[in-house]
Amino acid sequence: MDGTTVRHINPWLLHVLERLDDISHKLAALFSRIFNRRIESPSLVEFHDGKRKKLLVHRAMHKFRRKPVEEIVEPCPGIYDILDFLKQNSVRMGIISNGLGKGYGHDVLKKFGLESYYEVKIFREDINRAKPWPDPILKALEEVTPKPTKDDVIWYIGDRHKDIKAALAAEFYLPCDIQPIAYTLNAAIAVLEHNIGPDHIIMGWPDLEPTLHSLFKDEENHGQKVTKLF
Repeated sequence: MDGTTVRHINPWLLHVLERLDDISHKLAALFSRIFNRRIESPSLVEFHDGKRKKLLVHRAMHKFRRKPVEEIVEPCPGIYDILDFLKQNSVRMGIISNGLGKGYGHDVLKKFGLESYYEVKIFREDINRAKPWPDPILKALEEVTPKPTKDDVIWYIGDRHKDIKAALAAEFYLPCDIQPIAYTLNAAIAVLEHNIGPDHIIMGWPDLEPTLHSLFKDEENHGQKVTKLF
């Protein structure tokens, strides 16, 4: 969500939040090696005893935040044009984020009139492991009805290196094709590192419009359905 659907008015804040998120993932991986815990298996981990993780760092950051969401973020340029076009063409959409939904993510979606576009909304408190693990993507696809089949194509668009890694990891657990698409530079580096191809890189939503119009004009994508996750 942050960096793709909405952008931070102060980019420095987004950078700090992303760095903290990356550090938390690296620490979890380090502890798993030290204590010989295989935290990367199974692919989708449910809450133990029905309890959610406390996520103390995430909640502390949101308590520290005093400003309303409209003073922190704003919709990315061109996002409404893309969402409207996809909705008009019956493309099913979902949104996933490593950030909290309560007290932030859901407020952002409501404030900017984005809720109605997304069939599913997955935030940090909804899953046990965040990106770059594939859990958020798999969780989102578990909640769509009907579930994707081998005839579907999933587009996963993200702006961070971990987004591309999560999409590639999810591919092993899905019956259908998943196409990671990099939005801006950080994710673009990951696309190039994994030899996915420069055609999977966009630097802004207006860059995607010609491709979408061409895609849906070409025999309705050869009968394929597209599930799109931001």
